[in-house]
Amino acid sequence: MVSGIVAGVAVAILGWERHLAWRFAQLPDVDQFSLWLTDYGRAWYALPVVAVAFTVLGLAMVPVLVMIAATGIAFGPWLGPPYAMVACLTSASAGFGLGRWIGPARVRSVGGERVLKITRALERNGTLAVFFLRKVPAPFMLANVVAGASGVRYRDFVLGTLLGMGAFVVALAGFGYQIQQVIRDPSPGMVLAAVAFLAVPFTLAWGINRVLRARASHKLEERSEQSAR
Repeated sequence: MVSGIVAGVAVAILGWERHLAWRFAQLPDVDQFSLWLTDYGRAWYALPVVAVAFTVLGLAMVPVLVMIAATGIAFGPWLGPPYAMVACLTSASAGFGLGRWIGPARVRSVGGERVLKITRALERNGTLAVFFLRKVPAPFMLANVVAGASGVRYRDFVLGTLLGMGAFVVALAGFGYQIQQVIRDPSPGMVLAAVAFLAVPFTLAWGINRVLRARASHKLEERSEQSAR
């Protein structure tokens, strides 16, 4: 009985993934992806759909920036950013799990010396290293796989991703929506509102970045003092 239920669920999931893959193949840019998401705008299951879309498209190496901006356009400035953030964490977790499954040896053998340095930094610094990894212009899913292959804890991975991407996701998802609104109504008031909306998360991201950089410098100084002794 249980095996039958599991098999049925598996078939349903595979069918849904095929449907998504077929639909996603027709979504090469922000506009088309946002239009597709708009169809689910009022559905109670909109968030799971966005999360699955980010994960599947992430595995297909679609830029996460495109998906974040499209989510903002489709769901607006209030639902867009949290939907995009949850979807980013879901996609990131899938990549992390894939990296854990593949293992560090295989990832390092493919990535070479550069990946070896990244995984060692992640193992030593945890949340801080993940935060800075989010500032590197590398493919989102590949970064997640590398992090999963390292010894970094999942808790540190999630926290570093939230700190490293949270304000950026809010700004970018809001950017997509605000640009759309400015195009529709290019009045001075709308332009000022867009600038104000974007300035807050970017300022927050700058502040977090500054604090964590100071923390990293402090740790480096402590290690230098300990090695000197």
